Amino acid sequence: MNSRMKKYLGLVVVASLGGLVAVGLVRLTDDKKSANFTENYLARYVSLNESGTRPDFVEVADIVTPTVVHILTTVDAPKQSSQQQINPFDFFNNPGFGFEMPNIPRSGSGSGVIISADGYIVTNNHVIDGATKINVILNDKRAYNAELIGKDPNTDLALLRIDEKNLPFAVVGNSDDVKVGQWVLAVGNPFNLTSTVTAGIVSAKGRNLNLLRDQRNPESQYSIESFIQTDAAVNPGNSGGALVTADGKLIGINTAIASQTGQYAGYAFAVPSNLMKKVIGDLTKYGEVQRGFLGVSIQDVNNQLADKEGLTDVKGVFVAKVNPNSAAEDAGVKEKDVIIKVDGVAVNSSSELQEQVGKRSPGDKVELVLLRKNKELTVSAILKNKDGKIGIVKSEKIETNKVLDAEFETVSREERLKLKIANGVRIKKISDKSILKKAGVPMGFIITSIDKQPVSTPSEVKSALESAGESVLIGGVNPDGSKGFYGIGLK
Repeated sequence: MNSRMKKYLGLVVVASLGGLVAVGLVRLTDDKKSANFTENYLARYVSLNESGTRPDFVEVADIVTPTVVHILTTVDAPKQSSQQQINPFDFFNNPGFGFEMPNIPRSGSGSGVIISADGYIVTNNHVIDGATKINVILNDKRAYNAELIGKDPNTDLALLRIDEKNLPFAVVGNSDDVKVGQWVLAVGNPFNLTSTVTAGIVSAKGRNLNLLRDQRNPESQYSIESFIQTDAAVNPGNSGGALVTADGKLIGINTAIASQTGQYAGYAFAVPSNLMKKVIGDLTKYGEVQRGFLGVSIQDVNNQLADKEGLTDVKGVFVAKVNPNSAAEDAGVKEKDVIIKVDGVAVNSSSELQEQVGKRSPGDKVELVLLRKNKELTVSAILKNKDGKIGIVKSEKIETNKVLDAEFETVSREERLKLKIANGVRIKKISDKSILKKAGVPMGFIITSIDKQPVSTPSEVKSALESAGESVLIGGVNPDGSKGFYGIGLK
């Protein structure tokens, strides 16, 4: 290997592994075979960058395709209800269009991206949501049962893991550097056609489609949509697949399409890789996303708003309200300020501001460049969690009209592995008035399912119980490790 190659290889290895280590997905090991595999694998990316010309899509496709997997899921049939809602993602992740028979387990299909040699895979939450079984099929047709590490409905991302080593993995790029008009490739499994590659350009950034908002779920108010838009052909089954640059770097997870038919119509949308890194890092470490909040109500600046407020430039994000005791108030942000930069990154829409803040955690310090009465100033804000505090959220008190009166917390991956469960939410505290206590559910019980539907976070427990009928069946693991099932009357 010549000196130039060694130089570039060193830079790529440090940059790529540094990004993955930051989110806790690559473990350093003394395994020489694994180390050699990683070095040799990353060397292929060097050849794409070293030529100095636009790479051939053939080579890019050859490198990226093995990093994209096919995901097949089994989902128990939901209870039928006269008020049952349509899932807006159904067309996108299920190639079997048409009528579905009630009370029969359903199958789903999607894609995922391997992001570390030891088996971590990113996909969309809607691909695996409610799944009782997740099967991952590699490009070389090897099949594995996948473990669900965690999921985040507010960004529609989920993290899986399979028990395998020395896997080809995607090198994560910097989505902030993506430019409108640059070439990109989408790789996935549309219509169960495995390993499909399509090419296009980045059509826009910071798109907000209001796909993740759900009036039935109060937690969806924290959803973040700042999609990369592309005209690369994406169809049902591409969900969770890779969007990569012409030099093979992963810059997005394909998530949605704009279509009246459920099939490709020229517009596809991907979650930016920088937001993905934040989410999967938190899922790995905490089991749920630790999101920092600025605490402002915002709106885009347009000509009408600029004329009304006397703004000289139509740019930035207008602060309509500053919440009391928020990070913004503590930093000195005022109503009618216009935020134009976050840590040096320009923001010109509400979705772009949400994306930049959404990549941070409670306690993180961010630098905001503001326009106040058309004069520029800079302030620093220390982000807070959704409870208005600086710190990690580890448990959640659930208060509903059914008087649960209990506190729940997510279960760590280590404990789930020990108990041989894929998901679960522990009951941390129960009051004597709680319906759980009256039903005999012990404190410390880990709820794994409600009416046979898996639950992974406290908010999912709350949502499942509030949408239930007169009674539910709660399944899980007792404090002594034995399995337990409890019927609970809710009326």
